[in-house]
Amino acid sequence: MANSWETRDVPRRISAGRVTDYRLENNKAFINFERGRARIESYGEGILRITLTTGDFSDSESLAVIARPDNRLKLSSEQGIVSVKNSSLAIGFRKDKTCLLVTNQHNYPILDMDETFHKVGKAISISNRINKTEMFFGLGEKTGFLDKRGRRYIMWNTDDPLHTPDKDPLYKSIPFMIGFDGEKAYGLFVDSTARLEFDLGYEDRERLTITVEDNQFDLYIINGQSIAEVIQQYTMLTGRMEMPPIWSLGFQQCRWSYYPQERVMELAETFRTRQIPCDVIYLDIDYMDGYRIFTWNSNRFPDPEGMLAELKEQGFRVVTIVDPAIRKDSDYPVYMEGVGEGHFCKFPTGEIYHGKVWPGTAAFPDFSRDKTRKWWGLKHSNLFDVGVSGIWNDMNEPSDFSSEAQNRIMMTVPNDLMMDFDGKPQPFSKCHNAYGLLMCRATHEGFRVLKPKERPFIVTRSAYAGIQRFAAVWTGDNHSWWEHLASSIPMHLNIGLSGIPFVGGDVGGFQGNSSSELYARWVQLGAFTPFFRAHSDKDSQDHEPWSFDSETERIAQKAIRLRYELLPYLYSEFRHACETGLPVMRPLILDFQDDNNVYGINDQFMFGREIMVAPVTRPGDRKRMVYLPRGGWYDFHTKERLEGGRFIIADAPLDRIPLFVREGAIIPMARSASSTQSMDFGTLWIEIYAGPEGDFILYEDDGLTMDYHYGAYNLRRFTQNSPSPRAFRFTVKSLEKGYANGLKQAFAAVYGLDQDLVSSDCVYKDQAWNFELDGSDTEIRIG
Repeated sequence: MANSWETRDVPRRISAGRVTDYRLENNKAFINFERGRARIESYGEGILRITLTTGDFSDSESLAVIARPDNRLKLSSEQGIVSVKNSSLAIGFRKDKTCLLVTNQHNYPILDMDETFHKVGKAISISNRINKTEMFFGLGEKTGFLDKRGRRYIMWNTDDPLHTPDKDPLYKSIPFMIGFDGEKAYGLFVDSTARLEFDLGYEDRERLTITVEDNQFDLYIINGQSIAEVIQQYTMLTGRMEMPPIWSLGFQQCRWSYYPQERVMELAETFRTRQIPCDVIYLDIDYMDGYRIFTWNSNRFPDPEGMLAELKEQGFRVVTIVDPAIRKDSDYPVYMEGVGEGHFCKFPTGEIYHGKVWPGTAAFPDFSRDKTRKWWGLKHSNLFDVGVSGIWNDMNEPSDFSSEAQNRIMMTVPNDLMMDFDGKPQPFSKCHNAYGLLMCRATHEGFRVLKPKERPFIVTRSAYAGIQRFAAVWTGDNHSWWEHLASSIPMHLNIGLSGIPFVGGDVGGFQGNSSSELYARWVQLGAFTPFFRAHSDKDSQDHEPWSFDSETERIAQKAIRLRYELLPYLYSEFRHACETGLPVMRPLILDFQDDNNVYGINDQFMFGREIMVAPVTRPGDRKRMVYLPRGGWYDFHTKERLEGGRFIIADAPLDRIPLFVREGAIIPMARSASSTQSMDFGTLWIEIYAGPEGDFILYEDDGLTMDYHYGAYNLRRFTQNSPSPRAFRFTVKSLEKGYANGLKQAFAAVYGLDQDLVSSDCVYKDQAWNFELDGSDTEIRIG
């Protein structure tokens, strides 16, 4: 029953050998070797898929890829090289050797492999020469610096609540990496839900080696002129996030656990009394009856429907935790239905596997079955019918306490369980990393059936590639350590580069007791992460904004209010992420790829495309070094204009996080309120940071329903042009008009013009323009 892949003999290494024959058939190229086979397909002009095996090809449907192959593929043979290409990528196989070369449309090498692949035991590996300047990004939730070169990472979803800042593996497996050397960018996506290993120059500094513990190696090679283009291609392949409900972009408060019902109402009242914005309260496992999923503890919560209705009236949404483990109990209908309808994971003998989780002895749903996913999804009516707004999928690596092993990698269900996959069974070892994805898919599908007019909100701990289609992610159980605050920045950035824009971590740290200074700095950072939630363990001290002292409460209130003020900007940036697949929280290298000074920066990032954030991550610091990329910048707090391409020392008193705005930026803002439900998005404050040129597209819809899919949204383009400090032009142009309750009135202020520049249309500095927007275009000129 144990997972024994860690303790195994080293078997003989077998190379695929030389090319023996090749053919093009049904838009697929087939290459046979002495001891292996390859199949190549084209997915758009920038992606080639190469599948490697020593046996027969598996045609099981990908859980991550939603794109379909095209007919762009061409095969040729000349001068001893078999070449397979589409319009921007080519794979060349030497007939007389075992080597493989992948080049882009400029004949620049992307992969340079001494042999096509080799097999060691039950695993298949590829190994590629890498140049001295090559950097690696992505790979989902991994510890370490932004650039992953020099590390070795395992893909095996693991519940490791005591992880240190360099621990691996963790909760998510996203086997997608980006390579960049200053000249070329490319992506490699290994579509396997089995155990993988990425050696990014760990054993050999000049070699990248990827190993899959499966009988097939399914590799997508992605070409791009930039890192951004690679991500766009990858998310074209695996899908993109839908627009979330706007309340999910507000502040969210969680703890293990808030109960009883009176405690939850007291928490809500305290937020409103202390005038700290908050949109979401979470209920952890103690709301349930004996940790039975889809139940309520009637002693602790005698009237959940009434409680949730009252909270909603106050502007709060409630998100409840839902774990996969179903308590073994003959008096528990969910368990008995699961047994009777064949919904649980089984051994090859047909015996249901029972592990141990919070409810004690428990079974695990087989989410690979379509019938099980439908059954699971509809069970959420027990929550939705009383007013629950969102679902928190946790413990879905899946975590299992049965093992007595000290290694947390072993704390999961046995590898020899069978997942059904609708009649095409696979051992759990081959699909372990997809369990959380499949659970979220089931939850999402149930949401769409039970609440068809509402946007689903699901947040998950475990994930695989493609999770962005179904859920937001948070980074699991962290600690109240300064090291975890600092390490969360490159972790979040690489998750974003892995196609998952909606990401965040537990503000204040889940385990342990945060100091007031650490909490203040963490909530300042959290205000600029896409998913903004504070969470804490039941054994830790309280981590609400008012739990420390009055000064910390004031700092937290200030940071949270700024988050709400920036929601029109942030919501529009989420729209951009949905359309492009690009992250909201962005490493500097994404936006300033040509500035090599940003390559090693792990502790600054862009919040959307216009605002740069430089968090303080060390105790006692009241200043910090900040690099301003090339171009003009403004200090967000003082509005002072600064020249880029240099390092500065930025002031960072405890109540301030250093923020900088790009020259030419246009930032739409709204007045903060107790929740998004109370905010007036029809009246905006627009901050314009004068520069030679700049624009911003404001996106508006109702923030709640799926109507935006049917044209119920507005797009407005704000454009500014300032060729000199004494000349300025600002325009507003409507691009799409499908939502009636959008922007009606705006106040605008421009920064960076000469202070004596005054006209009848504008008063510089402390006053602003006030102009009505009736749908027609608007233009303001100065100078």
